[in-house]
Amino acid sequence: MSIALASTATSVPQETVQQPPEKPETAKVGYSAADAKHQLNVQILEASAKVSLTAGDDPLALVLRSAIDRINELLSPELGPNALQNTAGQDNSAEATAERILSLSTAFYDNYAKQHPSEDPEETARNFVALIRGGFEKGFGEAQNILEGLGVFDGEVKNGVMKTWELVQKGYDDFLAGKLEAINKPIEA
Repeated sequence: MSIALASTATSVPQETVQQPPEKPETAKVGYSAADAKHQLNVQILEASAKVSLTAGDDPLALVLRSAIDRINELLSPELGPNALQNTAGQDNSAEATAERILSLSTAFYDNYAKQHPSEDPEETARNFVALIRGGFEKGFGEAQNILEGLGVFDGEVKNGVMKTWELVQKGYDDFLAGKLEAINKPIEA
């Protein structure tokens, strides 16, 4: 790759424009946002190719990973990066996957509530569940699209994935109902 320096010219010939490096580890300062986006797209495609090779073997692990990533993304402004930890590699049945998604995401409720002390407790509970549910749904949708693209989202795989969806949605409903019941429970003397 050659880099030509323009002296006082107002426009630089196309062949002298510095191109983004092939590998992200060789990136240099001075690239535009478009170059950075291009590099990110290359990295995403490379990662997608790796996922494509293994996702058919354990599709529920992909659902879990995508859900955790999106929940982490949504919780990170308030609870810091990587609020949920990667638990892939464990039992990836629909029940176990749903349980991990639920336990990992709902475990941050107390921290979330502490960061919203002026909110009505019911509103805090509803907002928290809406936040983690939204992260789950976005990650789930991404995982489903990948599985469909791989041609493995049918039969037993589809049944397991959809069962996970139902169990997580019910779990979020039950979690919210429990919080609202505790908030509205009369104080005994």
